Amino acid sequence: MSKANFCGIEQPSYEKARIVILPAGYSGTVSYGKGTEKGPDAIIKASTHMELWDIELKQDISARGILTLPQPKLDKNPERTHQILYSEIKKHVAKNKFVVMLGGEHSISSVMAKALKEKYSKLSVLQMDAHTDLRYEYGEPPEKPTKWSHACVMRRIREMGIPTVAVGIRSQCDEEAIYVKKEKAPIYYAKDIHDNDAWMDKAIAQLTDDVFLTFDIDAFDPSIMPATGTPEPGGLQWYQTLRFLKKVTEKKKIVGFDVVELAPQKGMHHADFLAALLVYKLIGYCNRT
Repeated sequence: MSKANFCGIEQPSYEKARIVILPAGYSGTVSYGKGTEKGPDAIIKASTHMELWDIELKQDISARGILTLPQPKLDKNPERTHQILYSEIKKHVAKNKFVVMLGGEHSISSVMAKALKEKYSKLSVLQMDAHTDLRYEYGEPPEKPTKWSHACVMRRIREMGIPTVAVGIRSQCDEEAIYVKKEKAPIYYAKDIHDNDAWMDKAIAQLTDDVFLTFDIDAFDPSIMPATGTPEPGGLQWYQTLRFLKKVTEKKKIVGFDVVELAPQKGMHHADFLAALLVYKLIGYCNRT
């Protein structure tokens, strides 16, 4: 694990920290491209090369009290890893810390939703993603399916009674298509939102006041984010994404977020940097002074 801190800044004490960065390099149910266990380290390392003055917000976002935590010891078994992360996140949420979890594969997001739901009873989840992740169970190999796969994470979240809104979707299986139609799950497919921003207000209106943002890095188009396990063409672009996320934070309260599914690739450090800058921008949007 990296010994660097996010942004390369001097660490505040836990008591003084407003934001805690939780590395969670888990990859136990990865089914295609490998390497998400290296995602947190790559993001943290790349963040030490960012300029900390944000041109848009006209602020040094790093001055808001960002503490990088050590990664908990995770288990290969997804259920045990989920319990470890749930206990860790719950502890920080109880102390009123703004938790930023760095994945790692997407399956871990359900435990953050669970921990936040216990504090924010009317929580909703905004999912930025290329895939709906609504399968009941999934496995590689297929004869060993699990309900805790990354391909099932949003199904597990919705089973908690948490409403969800998905943005950027461009891949789903027949089982998921049937589920979406039956449950009337709000989805904004990438093909329908590229030409204008008119959809943004409608999507935001479908969220509750308290929002957990789970950002699967494959929501971005592979032209700017190639380092992910299951890249899909036709994805979101940088400024389109920032416009939407800023709007969300102006109208709703994001109470925690994660950035998952970065699978670092040799010679593609630009992808690590994009993920780090996304985390930094989101901290700025969500914790304005």
